[in-house]
Amino acid sequence: MSALALRLEGVEKRFGAVRALDGLGFSLPRGSITGLIGPNGAGKTTCFGVIAGLLTPDAGRVEVFGGGPFEPQESSGRLGLLPQDCELPPHTHVETYLRYLARLQGASVRQAAKLTDEVLDEVALGDRRSSRMAELSHGMRRRVAVAQALLGQPELILLDEPTSGLDPQLVAQMRELLQRHRARGASLLVSSHVLVELEAVCDHVVFMQRGRVTRSGSLAEVTGRQRIVYFRLARRPSLEALRAHLPELEARYEGELLRVSLPADAEPSVHNDRVIAALLAESAGVLELRPGESLERAYLDAD
Repeated sequence: MSALALRLEGVEKRFGAVRALDGLGFSLPRGSITGLIGPNGAGKTTCFGVIAGLLTPDAGRVEVFGGGPFEPQESSGRLGLLPQDCELPPHTHVETYLRYLARLQGASVRQAAKLTDEVLDEVALGDRRSSRMAELSHGMRRRVAVAQALLGQPELILLDEPTSGLDPQLVAQMRELLQRHRARGASLLVSSHVLVELEAVCDHVVFMQRGRVTRSGSLAEVTGRQRIVYFRLARRPSLEALRAHLPELEARYEGELLRVSLPADAEPSVHNDRVIAALLAESAGVLELRPGESLERAYLDAD
């Protein structure tokens, strides 16, 4: 079995004179959550369409599950997709809609009913199974859209703005839901403009710009969690005093925070202990320790 759930190499897609994907390439490790990040028009939605087999690339290679492009008839139920602008049939009942999709995946009538019950419980909509789509709030319709992407527990799940229109409590529940699917072995590619939410769940990230990848890697690599530590202090000792304790480390103040850069081969826990000891010796009072840049800062710096 391939260690990758997905690999794109040199993928191009044009719409007339517009080059939506321009040599796009990245990979998605199995059993991980990868964040796909970029501005509007970067090509994220086109990328999802190519992966799901809805669009045919003009050039390049797409490998899903260690093979070639995704073939719905051969791999039915193995891939789930939440499009960015997912329109649901307004006069269809929630339960009817999900059972129909389960049947399209090859489930029996009994299996379709069971799968529908399970996924409605996952998105906390069991009490609205008999409602028509038009009777649901925007947030509820979004949860139905997420439910159809999770139906049958697919191996690869593509989610384009899954938390759009959800209130904070439901956003937290959605985060837990994605983590549960990762824990069962699913691989997830999630696009969102809310980088704080992606940072809370992702193992890997891919930055896109104009149809190309500008940076990719594990969240720890991209945010520098093994190399940079920020400290929030009750009192700011002078940098000269800190350098006397820690001559081999680079330290500077960024606003209210002390930024300490560790050597490339450093063991973070050992150096953090030394930095904290130095700060306590200078009566700094450590209020907070944060490894690495925020994902938002890493993204803005990469632009």
